[in-house]
Amino acid sequence: MEIKDMILVYLETVDGQIVKVSLEALNAAKKLAAQTSKAVAAVLVGDAGAAASAGSYGADAVLTVAAEDHQAESYAAILAELYTRYNASCLVLGSTRDGKELAARVSAKAGVGCVTDAMDLTAEGGWVRSIYGGSLQETVSLEGRGVVTVRSGTFGKPEETPGRTAPVTAVDVETGALRAVIKETVKELAESVNLEDAEVIVAGGRGMGSAENFKLVHELAELLGGVVGASRPAIEDGWVPRNHQVGQSGKIVAPKLYIACGISGAMQHVSGMTGSGYIVAINKDEDAPIFDVADVGIVGNVNDVLPLMIEEIKARKA
Repeated sequence: MEIKDMILVYLETVDGQIVKVSLEALNAAKKLAAQTSKAVAAVLVGDAGAAASAGSYGADAVLTVAAEDHQAESYAAILAELYTRYNASCLVLGSTRDGKELAARVSAKAGVGCVTDAMDLTAEGGWVRSIYGGSLQETVSLEGRGVVTVRSGTFGKPEETPGRTAPVTAVDVETGALRAVIKETVKELAESVNLEDAEVIVAGGRGMGSAENFKLVHELAELLGGVVGASRPAIEDGWVPRNHQVGQSGKIVAPKLYIACGISGAMQHVSGMTGSGYIVAINKDEDAPIFDVADVGIVGNVNDVLPLMIEEIKARKA
C-alpha cells in the first residue's frame, strides 16, 4: 500500500497494549480521513507487539520502528522523520504527558502547527479545543498540515473488527546522537495509577477534611473496582500522592462513572473530568459548582454519606 500523503497516528503502548487515548486518536484520524479521502497509518515505536491490534481497530497500514527505552528526543526525531518522509498531512497523538511533549517537538522539527487537547473535528476540518480552563471553546484550522493531540474521552474508541488486518512495514530511522541520555530511572514510592483508562474513579477533595477521612475514598474505590482520584487541594495537603490528581494540572479522565467526594468543582478540576459518562457529586454546599456538571447530586457531609454508600454496596454485594 502507498503510504505517501497518509494521516499518521502515534500509538502509545503499555505492556504491549495500546492505551485508550491512543485508540481515540486513531478514531479521530479516521474521522479526518473520511473528510479528506486519505488513509490512516498507525506508528508503533519500540514495541511492535500491538501491530495486529492496530489493524483490527481500523488502521489502513502499520509502521513499526525499533528503538531503545523511551526517550523523548529520539522518539520525536523518529516521528518527525516519518512525518516528512511520507509527506503526512497530519500526525495525531493521544494527549498523554508523553504525547503532548512529542507533539510539541515534532511540530517544531517539521515546521508545522500544533493543536493540543482536541475535543472534536468540524465538518470543515477545524479542530475544536477548550480554552480558559474549559469556560470557552475555540476552533483551530491547521490549513492542511499539522500535529494534533486528542483529549481523552472525546472521540471514543473505534469499533474493533476481529480478523481485520493491515499491512505492517518495519522502517529504519536514523536518530543521530542524543544530546541528553537517561542514565537512571528512579521510581516514585507510590503505586502506579492509570487514571486515563479507569472505568470508575472515586475522587476526593478538601471537603474530606483529613488524610484519615480520605481512607473512605480508597475504600469506596476498591469496592467499585475503581481508581482513586483527587483534586489539587487534597494533593497539596498530602492526603494522596500527586499521580492521583485530576484536572487541568493533573490527568484528563473520562471514566464511565466519576464520584466526586467533597470537591467544590473549581473549573481547573472540572475541565479534567467533564468527559465522564456519569457523574455523582457529594458536597455539603448546595451551591457548589460541581453540581452544575453532575448527573446526581447529594447534598450532605461527605464523611456521613460515604459510610452509608459503602455499607449499602457491601450489603448488595453480599
